[in-house]
Amino acid sequence: MLEITGIDVFHGDLQAVWDVSLSIEGKGITTLIGSNGSGKSTVLSTIAGLLKPVKGSITFDGVRIDTMPAHKIVETGIAMVPEGRRLFREMTVLDNLEMGAITKRARQKKNETMAWVLDVFPILKERARQRADTLSGGEQQMLAIGRSLMSQPRLLLVDELSLGLAPVVVQKISHILDEINKTRGIGIFLVEQNVVMALELADTGHIIENGCIVGSGKASELLASDQVRQAYLGMDGE
Repeated sequence: MLEITGIDVFHGDLQAVWDVSLSIEGKGITTLIGSNGSGKSTVLSTIAGLLKPVKGSITFDGVRIDTMPAHKIVETGIAMVPEGRRLFREMTVLDNLEMGAITKRARQKKNETMAWVLDVFPILKERARQRADTLSGGEQQMLAIGRSLMSQPRLLLVDELSLGLAPVVVQKISHILDEINKTRGIGIFLVEQNVVMALELADTGHIIENGCIVGSGKASELLASDQVRQAYLGMDGE
């Protein structure tokens, strides 16, 4: 579905990603794990068109997207749930959701998609007329996901799902994402510092360190590997 080939990405004069290549196949869940500052969010922002690689390419279903502006990338079927939610805080839950239906195709099915999103996140239905800034952190994360789903994506990019949320809330939202993936066939690419949660949720995983991919494989195998156990879980390999 998505193919990243040898990208270099800079923040101003500072290079953040070196020669990164990875694939997101089919309609499963893929995760990119790594420590803070490792380049995870940079990769996600580059897929979404918020940053542009100076080298390499990104294709989605065979179409090159790294030269497209961000709004055109949304039209191809890619939506991003940004780190920190970035909601329209003074707008209601319903207004925030409607803002997600930005493509022509999404607008045509806005009411149908809205009904589905409110069914997936019933708490949002209860809070429909509330301002976004009155919601709890977990509810805001659900709203951010729901807003992205309103664009009817085929691939959902999720940046730091667990940031600032209690473990029980993270677990609940993880289960919802898993259900969305299985029932709607929406591919998910999750960038995450919570290594255990991410690898338990995903089918496939990639490890990034200092802007470079240093490991890839089945998520279950990575979770059991000495590389992950030592670097991220503080456990010695046996």
